[in-house]
Amino acid sequence: MEPGVLVVAALAVLVGTVLQRVSGTGVGLVLAPALTLLFGPLQGVMLTNLTTPISAFLIMLSVRRLVEWRHAGAIIATALPGVALGAWLSTVLSYGVLSVVVGVVVLLGLGVAAFAERLPEVSRRLGVVPAGFLGGFFNAVAGIAAPAMVVYSRMTRWDQARFAATMQPVFLCIGVGSFAGKLLGGASVGTPQELVVILPGLVALVVVGILLGAWLDRRVSKAAASRLAIGLAGVGGVLTVVKGIGALLA
Repeated sequence: MEPGVLVVAALAVLVGTVLQRVSGTGVGLVLAPALTLLFGPLQGVMLTNLTTPISAFLIMLSVRRLVEWRHAGAIIATALPGVALGAWLSTVLSYGVLSVVVGVVVLLGLGVAAFAERLPEVSRRLGVVPAGFLGGFFNAVAGIAAPAMVVYSRMTRWDQARFAATMQPVFLCIGVGSFAGKLLGGASVGTPQELVVILPGLVALVVVGILLGAWLDRRVSKAAASRLAIGLAGVGGVLTVVKGIGALLA
């Protein structure tokens, strides 16, 4: 990996984590398209899958009293088949097709989440299976589980604070599952020696991002941070689709 690319990737991780802390927007929404543009759809999403659990674990420590553990377990259980399918597809699809898929999922997620408030109410028992499966699938394919989970929370009228807390163990488990599934499928984000450097670096960046986000949270409005996150995700999604189409036409 070239030093310049690593610096840009580090900035993307830092910005994504800060925006997650300030706005509540899923870190993958900003990070997945950025890292896909830098490293390609497979390695980019794998790095997103590696970053998300770190962020989720650290946030979970501070909100663990609000976590609905049984509910989290149900979502994780229904997400695992989607994770397995998405991880497999990620290792067999071509560069161009997978790039388009990542970009489309990002843009679709932005659109669906924007209209989530207008969706009808459903019971948790009815909604948990499709929400978990789609969240796991989209997380494995594109590094983005949050839109499916947001739709589920709105349709079940889930308390926002408890929803946000309960998502942390969910994101932790499906992120690890997505990363591990691709490793088992033969994919990699680097040599073992490189991973020894990458993993501590990601932990450090996420910690700094969370601390910086906590400081900015008192100085920046959530609405402004959310608009910035959505804007960055939208631009990244469009560029990823364009890059994928270019690869398919080449």
